[in-house]
Amino acid sequence: MLGVAAIVFSLVLLMAIAYRGLPVIVFAPICAAAALALSGVPILPGYTDSFMNGAADYVRAFFPVFLLGAIFGKLMEAGGAAASIARAIVRAFGSRRAIPAVVLACAVLTYGGVSLFVVAFAVYPFGAALFKAAGIPKRLLPGAIALGAFTLTMDALPGSPQIQNLIPTRTFGTDAYAAPVLGCLGGAVILIGGLIWLDRRRASAASAGEGYGAGHANEPEPKPDLDLPSLPVAVLPLLLVLAANFVASRTSWSIAGWYSEDVLRSTFPTINVRTASPTWALITALGIGITATLALNARRLRGSLTVSLTAATSGALLAIFNTASEVGYGSVIKTLPGFQVIRNGVLGLSQSVLISEAVAVNILSGITGSASGGLSIALEVMGAHYLEAAKAQGISPEWLHRIASMASGGMDTLPHNGAVITLLAITGLTHRQSYPDIFAITLLKTSTVFALAAAATAWA
Repeated sequence: MLGVAAIVFSLVLLMAIAYRGLPVIVFAPICAAAALALSGVPILPGYTDSFMNGAADYVRAFFPVFLLGAIFGKLMEAGGAAASIARAIVRAFGSRRAIPAVVLACAVLTYGGVSLFVVAFAVYPFGAALFKAAGIPKRLLPGAIALGAFTLTMDALPGSPQIQNLIPTRTFGTDAYAAPVLGCLGGAVILIGGLIWLDRRRASAASAGEGYGAGHANEPEPKPDLDLPSLPVAVLPLLLVLAANFVASRTSWSIAGWYSEDVLRSTFPTINVRTASPTWALITALGIGITATLALNARRLRGSLTVSLTAATSGALLAIFNTASEVGYGSVIKTLPGFQVIRNGVLGLSQSVLISEAVAVNILSGITGSASGGLSIALEVMGAHYLEAAKAQGISPEWLHRIASMASGGMDTLPHNGAVITLLAITGLTHRQSYPDIFAITLLKTSTVFALAAAATAWA
C-alpha cells in the first residue's frame, strides 16, 4: 500500500502544481522524484533513465508535428486567413444564429489544422461583435468557442490533424482516420448536445432580461479596414491539409508505400512503417499547408514573417516539452512497485477494455489538466495491455484509438486546464462568469465517450 500511496501523493501534487499554473517542465520530474523516493527506488537513475528516456522518445516522435502545426496556425493568423474565415462564417449566419456561427468558425479552423489557441484569438473579435449585436450575454462566448475548438474537431472527427488524434497511432498502429463511424457519431452527439445547452442558456438569459453586458475587460476594437484575404484564398490551405493527410493515409498513394521495404530495413532498421506513417502523412500535409499559406499571403506576411516564425517556434517548444515532461513522469510511474496495484484496479473497474481505457485517460487528463499529457501518460503506462486485452475481446485497435482520443478531451478541461485559462484571459472573463458552461460541455463530452465505449463493447 505504501507504493500506491507514493504514486497517489505524487499525482495529487502534480495536479495541484498544474492548477496553480506552475511550469510542468520543472515540477513533473520533481513529482516523479517524490514517487521514486517514497517507493524506495533510487532517484537519480530513475530520472536519467526512465524519466528522460520517456520524455526524449516523445519529443523524437512528435516534435515535427508540434513545430509545423504551430507554424501553420501562426501563419494563418498573421496572414489574416483565420480572421477571414471566422468573419465570413459569422456574417453568413448573422446575429440570430450567433452561437452556431461561433461554434462552426472554431470547428472549421481546428479541423483544418489551426491550433486551439490561435483559433480562440482569431474567432474572439468576431464572436464578441456578433454576441453584442444579438444581445447574447458575453459570458456564454467561451462555452461556444470551447464547443467548437476543444471537442469534436480536436479528437472525435476522423482525420483531425490535432495532436490528440495522432498520439494513439503510435500505440495501436492506426492512422488519423481510425473508427470514422464511431468518431462521427460521437462528434454529432457532442455538437447537438452542446448547441442545445448553449441555446437554453441564451433563452434563459433573454427571459431574465440579460443582454450582452457592460464594463467587460478585453473588449475587441472594431477594425473595419482589416486587409484580409478572400474566403477562397483563406480556406484553400485548410482544404489542402485535409486532402493531403487523407491521400497520404488512406489511398493507393499512401505514404507507407513511398519507400522500398528493403531500403528502409537496411538504412533505418529501427523504423516501424506502420506506426511512423501517420506522422509522416501529417508532416507532409502540414508542409503543403504552410507552403500554400506563404504563397497565397506573401504580401501580408512580408513584414511579420520573422516575428511569426519566432513566436510559433517558441510556442511549439514550450508545448512539446510540457507534454514530454508529463510523459517522462508516466514512464517513471509505470516502473514503480505500486503501479501494478493501480493498473489492476483501473482495469478491474470494468470487464470492457474500452470503458477501462476511457476511465484511465479521463482521470489522467483531468489530473494533469492536459488532453495530450493525460493521453500520453495513459498509453505509455497501459497502452500495450489495452491492445492485448482488445485482441482477446475482439475489439478493433481503431476503436481503442478513437475512444482514447475522445476521452482525452473529456475531463481535461477542468479549471486548471491551460487552454481554459488562456481562453478566459483572451475573452476578459472569469471562471465564475463562464466556467459553468465549459464544465457542462466537459460533462457532455465525457458522458458521450462512455456511452460510445459501452455501445461499441456491446456491438463487439
